[in-house]
Amino acid sequence: MPSPSATRLGTALASLLLCAAARADTLKIISMPPGATVEIDGLVIGKTPLEKEFPGGYFHRPKTAFSARLERPLVARISLEGYATKEIPLTYGPLEWISLNGRRHGQYFLFKAKEFDVQLDAIARTFTGKISEADSSAEPVKAAESGSSPLEELITRAKRAVVYLKGMDKAGTGFLVTSTGVIATNAHVARGEESLLVTLADRRQLEGKVVYTDPELDIALVKVEGSGFPYLALAPVEMVREGQKAFAVGNPSDAMLFSATEGIISGVGPFPAAGPGTWIQTDAQINPGNSGGPLLNLNGQVIGINTQRLLKKNVRGIALALSAGDLLEVLHRFYPEAAPTTEKTSAPQEKR
Repeated sequence: MPSPSATRLGTALASLLLCAAARADTLKIISMPPGATVEIDGLVIGKTPLEKEFPGGYFHRPKTAFSARLERPLVARISLEGYATKEIPLTYGPLEWISLNGRRHGQYFLFKAKEFDVQLDAIARTFTGKISEADSSAEPVKAAESGSSPLEELITRAKRAVVYLKGMDKAGTGFLVTSTGVIATNAHVARGEESLLVTLADRRQLEGKVVYTDPELDIALVKVEGSGFPYLALAPVEMVREGQKAFAVGNPSDAMLFSATEGIISGVGPFPAAGPGTWIQTDAQINPGNSGGPLLNLNGQVIGINTQRLLKKNVRGIALALSAGDLLEVLHRFYPEAAPTTEKTSAPQEKR
């Protein structure tokens, strides 16, 4: 039986450990301009300038078995009317916690800093130029004077507007939707990134700022500085029909960049298992790295954003693209004056 002094020592030590575990520290988020709404994990926690207490174990390596640990990454979503919404990765990890005796206690994440300063970009200065909304009167791509086939010409033109996107630990595809450098891609390609390395088809590399993400629809917008970029016209879902030929252009992992594959449309409509929105089912090959790239019709117009392939038992060769109609709905938030184009030239189009 332990002596009273040993019992008191043990109780005191336990109290000290619990106090250390309970000690909190303060996270600060500041924006310019101030007054922006801050969401973390989908929950609104306040407006900037924001101060919020978190357990001390979220800011430094756990010291004891009683220390609080952050077991998942956190991303702050900063939004203010009139400004492009930003997502800021707050944490890094996962890290492995191994005690002095070599025992593993699992993985954890840590805040990158105690204070984050966020510069918000005005929508009017970010979303410049115009988007091109296709209509059914556009003519199919024709053979070039060089003698190339219509298919070769379509792919050649489309590739000029497709980009390779590289983040810290992931990569994907995007495509230009304005001549002023607005790029569409999947949210899961851009999520957790403030910027991406953008490689154009001519192998130029530019910095792209992630200026909007919609995790629910899996759509993100990236902006590069410049003008005169080739860009693609977007077709509403009414222009998509089963049996149509479709072409996917993207950057599949461990393969050549700006690759093209061919298939047909086998289904169009809601598919709750894939998420909200209207989905286009195709047998065009879509692989990891193709995410965010365009699915095109014979007019060289984007009918969908290549998003995922079905990986189930007894299911092969089926891929899903989110309808370009869903992308148009997002873009109309920033381009409310956009109207269907009556041009009969095939995209990509160039600023004149």
